Amino acid sequence: MLERIKNSPKLKWVIRIILALAAIFVLFFAAIYFGLFGKIPSTKDLSELKQNEATQVLSADGNLIGKYYIFDRQPITYEQIPQNLTNALLATEDIRFFEHDGIDNRSLMRVFVKSILLQDRSSGGGSTLTLQLAKNLYGRKDYGYLGIVINKLQESIIASRLEDVYDKKEILTLYLNTVPFSDNTFGIESASMKFFNKHTKDLKLEESSVLVGMLKASHYYNPRLFPERSKLRRDVVLVQMKKYKFISEEQMVKAKTSPLELDYQYYGHDQGIAPYFREQLRKDLTKILDTLKNNREEPYNIYRDGLIVRTTLDSKMQQLAEQAVNKHMAELQTAHEKSYGTKGPWITNNAILLDALKRTAQYKKLQEKGHSDKEILSILDKNPHEIEVFNYGKNKVIKGTVLDSIRYYQKFLNAGFMAVTPKTGAVMAWVGGVDFEHFKYDHVAQSKRQVGSTFKPIVYTAALESGIEPCSYFSINEVTYPGGWTPKNSGSYGDDPFMNYNMKTALSNSINTIAVKVLMETGISNVINQAHKMGIESDLPKVPSIALGTAEISLKEMTKVYTSFVNDAKPSTPYYITSIEDGQGNVLVEFKPEVQKSPAYSEQNREIMIEMMKATVNEGTATRLRSTYGLKNDIAGKTGTTQSNKDGWFVGITPKMVAITWVGTDDPRIGFRNTRIGQGANSALPVFALFIQALNKDSDFDGITKARFGSPSSQVTAMMDCESSSRDNFFSRIFNNPDKSKVKKDNKKEKKGFFKKLFGKKKKD
Repeated sequence: MLERIKNSPKLKWVIRIILALAAIFVLFFAAIYFGLFGKIPSTKDLSELKQNEATQVLSADGNLIGKYYIFDRQPITYEQIPQNLTNALLATEDIRFFEHDGIDNRSLMRVFVKSILLQDRSSGGGSTLTLQLAKNLYGRKDYGYLGIVINKLQESIIASRLEDVYDKKEILTLYLNTVPFSDNTFGIESASMKFFNKHTKDLKLEESSVLVGMLKASHYYNPRLFPERSKLRRDVVLVQMKKYKFISEEQMVKAKTSPLELDYQYYGHDQGIAPYFREQLRKDLTKILDTLKNNREEPYNIYRDGLIVRTTLDSKMQQLAEQAVNKHMAELQTAHEKSYGTKGPWITNNAILLDALKRTAQYKKLQEKGHSDKEILSILDKNPHEIEVFNYGKNKVIKGTVLDSIRYYQKFLNAGFMAVTPKTGAVMAWVGGVDFEHFKYDHVAQSKRQVGSTFKPIVYTAALESGIEPCSYFSINEVTYPGGWTPKNSGSYGDDPFMNYNMKTALSNSINTIAVKVLMETGISNVINQAHKMGIESDLPKVPSIALGTAEISLKEMTKVYTSFVNDAKPSTPYYITSIEDGQGNVLVEFKPEVQKSPAYSEQNREIMIEMMKATVNEGTATRLRSTYGLKNDIAGKTGTTQSNKDGWFVGITPKMVAITWVGTDDPRIGFRNTRIGQGANSALPVFALFIQALNKDSDFDGITKARFGSPSSQVTAMMDCESSSRDNFFSRIFNNPDKSKVKKDNKKEKKGFFKKLFGKKKKD
């Protein structure tokens, strides 16, 4: 043979070429092995392998309500992987998995020869699960012309090291925990929960086949987007399982004839339950985790470290709250638009349109190019095209310009709703708006609006604390205060200037003129101090109009105030995180309720205020809870409406829950057309009513819905035993000693106002 080679120049050249190629391959492989094309993880790195894991958010009842992730991944153990899933994977991806050492040498040689020698960059295939795991763990980089070869060889080195570090079961588990599925989902557990709403261990044969079939091309075989295509791929997997005798003919036929049934779960920030809550939680967690260190002395990462966040939210109650908001707001939106017709402010007020436009990226780009506002309006009102827009029930497509789209969204009402446990402040439900995808602004966490008459219970509490008795009578007639402000009443109140009403009637019927008089007699500073004692942190202006809720206060602050009425006069701060755990269940930090230690007012006055607000529901401005919605629960409450019907409020109080609703528009310049639609009893109260109706139908909430207020003390009962109103003897009030009457002498302006009414001389508004 050697003699033949010596005597054959051609054979010598062939051998030289082969040796040269072998040398090139060895040098090339060595360059890769020693990191010339990038560091390859060592066996030590691989033994300490830890992948990015999604942080899970759990409700108080233990349900998964959301996740934060870069890659949506939840790891499981080998014992949690059903045999049908393992069999489907092996039959489709790597039937010799338990026999080879992680590398298919024939496959690698084919890639080398075809890719390098024959320039066939589409060659490949035959990759083992271990090689795929290497790719899943470290991805691929762009090395240009030789990219596929370099990546394949790097993966072969990593795969070989993986086989040295882990046994086959561990490699299979790592693979299933890292493999990418459709919809930015990584790992079998996340995919199982997302597409079938069940844990991996509970997957049926046909469900396992769908998920394994997805691995060939995760987007192309996405069962949510392409169900028929996914079903065909599922059937291919089943055929493969039959081919390798993992299932019988009968099992294959049965599985193939079953329909493709998904139970798809959204865990993105825009979808799923409680999106506003989850977004606020994300912001809070980012700050909290900066203060906590892991075993590497680094801050925990919300997107990477697989944390478990336990919250106070009740998942079922949250869903019922969202349903109540959506049902009512859809109906209210229709009435709102109908009331304006073609003359809505979103159509006629160019200032509103321009302000909204200035917040868009399109406006900013055109402004940078030097266009004036008029030119920008003209440009963005051209080239109509199809636009998908929010619509209750289902999004719809309209044909319009950028301006049409902005104008469309300006008409929408929005809402905020929060329900808490008054004893602790634990948040049970949180609805920040009508649709997070289209309206990001959270009216629970971010908004401060005028609170209207929901501020009045603070005024009346301060009055009681100052010594004014609940049976004190106040005249209903109008008074002009310094600065020319004259508060007026809505409805029938105000027709008779001789009428006086006690505090219970005045509050339950939300009589404005009396609320201001109560404030003035109590003292503005005393009322403001009382408000701060009860949980208000916002600055309050020292003006008479705060009695009618002209101050801008957040919904969370008002919630804290009202918890005191059913918590021994002690305000509870709304809170919603109970603990944060690492992936192994170790508690990193716990959060306790923040309840004010000392009462903000006396127990006697708390009982009086509850009786007054029960009257609001039973005989005052919130009676539709009884008449329209048929609620028989023990409920106290307060309605609120702000000037020009900009905001509607309702506070519902039960012995075990405080729930507050706000309704209005994102732009406070757009109010309701009239009080009939915009008053709190119509705009906000129905959300609470629908919510309670839903709770009443579920026995799980009997502890809330069947709770009863305690009976007031005999002393409180006696203090409130008086007629609701009395005819005012005006001249007796002027000429007799005021101490002989329950009605105190009003100021000179009130007397002047009476004579003007008497002789028909009215001051112009």
